[in-house]
Amino acid sequence: MSKQEFTVLSLFSGGMGLDIGLEKTGCFKLLACVEKLPAFCDTIRRNQDAGRLGNRDLKVYQKDIADLPTEQVVRDLGLGAGQLDLLVGGPPCQTFSTTGKRASVQDPRGTLLWQFLRFVQELQPKFFLMENVRGLMSAALRHRPIKDRPNKGGPPLEPDEEPGSVINRFLLDLRHSYRIDCFEVNAENYGAPQLRERALFIGNRFNRVVEFREPTHGERRQQERTLFDDIESGDLKPFRTLREALEGLVETDPLIMDFSPRKKRYLSMVSEGSNWRSLPSEVAKESMGKAYFAKGGRSGWWRRLTFDLPCPTIVTMPNHAGTALCHPTETRALTLRECARVQEFPDEWEFSGTTQQQYAQVGNAVPIRLGEVCGGVLAQELAALYRSGLTKPDGDRPPYRIVYVKSHIRTRQWYKAGETFVWQHGEDNGHAKYRPAKTERKVRLPPKE
Repeated sequence: MSKQEFTVLSLFSGGMGLDIGLEKTGCFKLLACVEKLPAFCDTIRRNQDAGRLGNRDLKVYQKDIADLPTEQVVRDLGLGAGQLDLLVGGPPCQTFSTTGKRASVQDPRGTLLWQFLRFVQELQPKFFLMENVRGLMSAALRHRPIKDRPNKGGPPLEPDEEPGSVINRFLLDLRHSYRIDCFEVNAENYGAPQLRERALFIGNRFNRVVEFREPTHGERRQQERTLFDDIESGDLKPFRTLREALEGLVETDPLIMDFSPRKKRYLSMVSEGSNWRSLPSEVAKESMGKAYFAKGGRSGWWRRLTFDLPCPTIVTMPNHAGTALCHPTETRALTLRECARVQEFPDEWEFSGTTQQQYAQVGNAVPIRLGEVCGGVLAQELAALYRSGLTKPDGDRPPYRIVYVKSHIRTRQWYKAGETFVWQHGEDNGHAKYRPAKTERKVRLPPKE
């Protein structure tokens, strides 16, 4: 197969992180993008006009996906049924995130998952890639508040309230036409300088069993040779750090969504590599309110980063007290370009819209590195599919799998047994490190229908 031969349609394109990653493989031609928000579409057009996208004839559909008939897309792109090689997209994930209110498909954004499904069913691409937060795996079609659940004295859960019922329904709707593998991965394992867990659903019409690339970065340990010939047997490369991500970056007029003076007052008391636990208890209680008494999810409060570790997940609003991304040595939030560096956007990539809209494009994007790894997996599968003459293997369709690929990474601990751990620059920091996870890979099958 020649380069740039596999055709791609991108849904929910946003800032184009996934699409840039696919194009970096040199194996895909992006035909069109679908994106609702005008500012995000302006970003796509702006970079297209500057020649930063491979296809200068790329079509941009600026509209709500619910209002876009697939018949129009087929007609505009000159595609016949089943001719598209790859459909990609990440339906907005706030509905399914475990850090949100988990309204699931009761939230209108939750129905966008079914808009993606509509495009799969009507376009019949050879492969599709859908990425989302890992929380989607446990999301329910109908969310019941914790206080009303059976362990709190409430009645038994209904079938559509059961954890995982969203994905079970999604799979049920595709069971006759697509075989699907879901991979739970972390971008940091592949050289991205940030901890970012994602769920990747790869489906195909040809009953092929897809294998995802094994981690290339991590704790120093011996690794067996993988399916990919470019990975030598031996030690993994070390995780990439925030220092490496920001190396050489010079900004004369940075765009920044910064902390308020009140927040800066608290953050100024926090040393590099620490968080709220470094504050005097009375100051922490005053600044955190009820969150101070929560049992978990507090490591991001008044968090000051360190250059020596991977960056935490880039978020759309790094100036929030509870998800703070404070610069290691300056009392300010990471700038837009610093966040884009962590996501590995090219320095020349331009963003349009208000400051908040630009941060949203960066924070919601798939890390470029992860998009490129996905592209390598999919290009290999599509090339093999074409070599086979687009035939299906004999026998029944192999079952859907959920494959855990060392997605939960903990590079440091903040607190244990009454002791607060501060990551000290230039020190060994062994006391603040977790042992490497024992589970490298785990495969599980969904419950029977």
